[in-house]
Amino acid sequence: MGFVLGVPCLLLCKNCSGGKQLFSHRPKIRRAISKESTARSSQPRLAGLGVIKMLLAHEFKETTPNHRAEPVEIWKARKFIEEHSGEELSLSKVAKAVNSSANHLSEKFKQVTSINFVDYVARARFDKARELLRNTKLRISEIAFAVGFQSLSQFNRVFKKLAGKSPTEYRDKVSRRKKH
Repeated sequence: MGFVLGVPCLLLCKNCSGGKQLFSHRPKIRRAISKESTARSSQPRLAGLGVIKMLLAHEFKETTPNHRAEPVEIWKARKFIEEHSGEELSLSKVAKAVNSSANHLSEKFKQVTSINFVDYVARARFDKARELLRNTKLRISEIAFAVGFQSLSQFNRVFKKLAGKSPTEYRDKVSRRKKH
């Protein structure tokens, strides 16, 4: 049993030492989860126990440091944000969904992901918006509200900050690439 940010956890990493390994001092657990397929099926059960969300390295997002396990509450928060990003989201709503206090979740979220909650939600919405801009003919305002932004100006500001260009410029550039 290891500790990440003071939380007891089991670590799984597909890419460590060139193979699949489970880092645990308990041989029985190590043997039981030595194969990737078994590891995947064990993740929800162990996470349900509140121990840790075990992730294989390729499942980590850019915001998670490589080769580290993620506390269950943060994994649940990220999943909740991903599934509900089109809705109005607040720190307290997400904290309630993962049975945590808003302050605790905010601190842990920043510690684990290296990005604050508000920026993470904006990034999740931005990613969905880029996908819609590339693959649909929806108006930009429709996309902004569909991905969860509360106003078109907020959407434009966040999009330009993250992409370096407006949503219209982004769509134009993508459509020009598709034609060539």
